Amino acid sequence: MTHAELARPTRKQRVRTLWISDVHLGTRDCQAEHLSQFLKGYQADRIYLVGDIIDGWKLRGGIYWPQAHTNVIRRLLTLSKRGTEVIYVTGNHDEFLRRYSKLILGNIQLVDEAEHLTADGRRLLVIHGDQFDVITRYHRWLAFLGDRAYEFTLVLNRWLNQWRARYGYGYWSLSAYLKHKVKGAVNFISDFEDAIAHECIRRGLHGVVCGHIHHAEIRQVGEVQYLNCGDWVESCTALIEHWDGQIELYRLADAQAREAERLAALRETA
Repeated sequence: MTHAELARPTRKQRVRTLWISDVHLGTRDCQAEHLSQFLKGYQADRIYLVGDIIDGWKLRGGIYWPQAHTNVIRRLLTLSKRGTEVIYVTGNHDEFLRRYSKLILGNIQLVDEAEHLTADGRRLLVIHGDQFDVITRYHRWLAFLGDRAYEFTLVLNRWLNQWRARYGYGYWSLSAYLKHKVKGAVNFISDFEDAIAHECIRRGLHGVVCGHIHHAEIRQVGEVQYLNCGDWVESCTALIEHWDGQIELYRLADAQAREAERLAALRETA
């Protein structure tokens, strides 16, 4: 049994909302197979794609698009056809879509930002978040340079996880670990969270759901609930709203560990 299969829920779970961001389809480090398995495990009334779903920056340098990436698009289209509302919030890596903002195709909407009302009455801003990244907005050359350095860590991450899979270990993100250990990265994340929380206060909203920085988290920033979807490149994370309005942070690594424990318990009782 593969790690992707281990992470899949044993039955389709009915939820109110899913948020997914930073998939980066069109790159070699996109964890498309894991994402497809995740989507197969849930039936949601609404799915928000919170930016950087397709990596336009990378596709400009050459086309890389395996079948697994097509399967993600196909899965989303199938869900839309079956009644799920899909709201695509544009990001900086798929900014080429911003010229088509407010486009509606059946159950699929293309927007630059959205406002979500939770089941328990909270108003959340849904936005990719690059608008609050000073480097992305005002120093694009530095953003591209940083993107190259980030790609190098992802290559190391890919090699490491190939080795781990060979020896039966679950997925682990080297790049996420390094990000948490580097003081500059930690400060950048903190500044980003503070800036986006300030915007929520200005608009009179209860919280924000965003992506962009590839750092999944649910926490309180002053008066604002800050929720970051993470990514499907290094962390493989998503946000799930249940029917009571509670929002859960899904982590692939945690799901794999729980399923491995369940299977081990079944083997012991067999």
